[in-house]
Amino acid sequence: MKKKSLTLSLMFLLLAIPWQVEGAFLRLSVGEYIDKMAGGWLGQMIGVGWGAPTEFHYCDGIIPDSAIPEWKPSMVNQFHQDDLYVEVSFLSALEKYGLDIKPKQAGISFAKTRFGLAHANQQGRENLRKGIAPPDSGHPQFNPHADDIDYQIEADFSGLIAPGLPTVPIKLGEIFGRLMNYGDGLYAGQFIGGMYSSAFFEKDMEKIVEAGLRCIPKGSQYYECISDVLKWYRENPTDWKTTWRKIKEKYQENPNYRRFSCSGPLSKFNIDAKINGAYVVMGLLYGKGDIEKTIKIAMQCGQDSDCNPSTAGGILFTTIGFSRIPSQYKEALDRKAKFSGSDYDFDKLVEVCEKLARQIIMRTGGKIVKDLNGEEMFLIPVKSPIPSRLEQSWNPAPIKGSRFTAKEMEEIIND
Repeated sequence: MKKKSLTLSLMFLLLAIPWQVEGAFLRLSVGEYIDKMAGGWLGQMIGVGWGAPTEFHYCDGIIPDSAIPEWKPSMVNQFHQDDLYVEVSFLSALEKYGLDIKPKQAGISFAKTRFGLAHANQQGRENLRKGIAPPDSGHPQFNPHADDIDYQIEADFSGLIAPGLPTVPIKLGEIFGRLMNYGDGLYAGQFIGGMYSSAFFEKDMEKIVEAGLRCIPKGSQYYECISDVLKWYRENPTDWKTTWRKIKEKYQENPNYRRFSCSGPLSKFNIDAKINGAYVVMGLLYGKGDIEKTIKIAMQCGQDSDCNPSTAGGILFTTIGFSRIPSQYKEALDRKAKFSGSDYDFDKLVEVCEKLARQIIMRTGGKIVKDLNGEEMFLIPVKSPIPSRLEQSWNPAPIKGSRFTAKEMEEIIND
């Protein structure tokens, strides 16, 4: 009797937490997927629009309450922010070339873009246009911004098209993240993508952060930074400013954690992925699921204070879903405006993500079935993430010597 009882208990445990069991399947209705994915895009737009007036105005201190902009519904329409249009271009490349897209194909697509860029993105695109193909376009030898925030702010797409599949953001990071980043700059995006994948099935922010950490190498400084924030949050779960001071002391003021800082290890300006990733996590943890608190805390931490609430908002809103987001955040959304450099409006963006998610789920061994009511359901296989190899920008591996052919350069130049 005891053996039978134990077997039944184990069975119920597995049914209760299937996402923890290798070989199990997650169930997610297609309708719920679309709702959550659309919420993730909306959250990014809200966060960057709300924080835009504060961007890099506070590089060495907490933004005071009096300097936080008042939310206005029109702020949602952020179609010309690099937080969004760069990753939209990645989705366009995936739609064009398919899931088997090669790094060089991704590089050619990015090299042909004409929208404004900065830091690692700008240097990476310049490298591509000079004939330096990925992964060398993001290598520290050619890109002094390799640890900057760039792929962190544009990796959201990789998790939004991969619900419950953290292996996918890791793979997509190796294709798109290496166009401009390396080491911690790459891991930052894989971490963010992993959190988005988890956010379709999890609401506990600590668990979402832990899911993101499983997607990156433990020996990296980025892993160390996020682990520190989790530890300090657990020590002070209601006092985010104490945690902020600890982050500043270690990741702003200690040169050992800014060894590849594009602005120098002592500059107040800090666009390094680590500290800004810490501020994303601050918003998620201390916001405790509250929309306003999450976005404001991620913003008030300073530095890249529009990008960080954009990422935090996107992850939070993925857990919520578009239909459950309060009207003041979506009532003014312009559904016909196009994102810079693309023919995607908001609805087309959602449509393309759904199409790619269907392909990814089938490719990874999942299924698309109908329930008894005729509603489509995703059956998503549980797969443990295997992080990319450990590399750090101040001690990089040798370059690959990857270059575009004359024919490939002609495609870039003559577009």
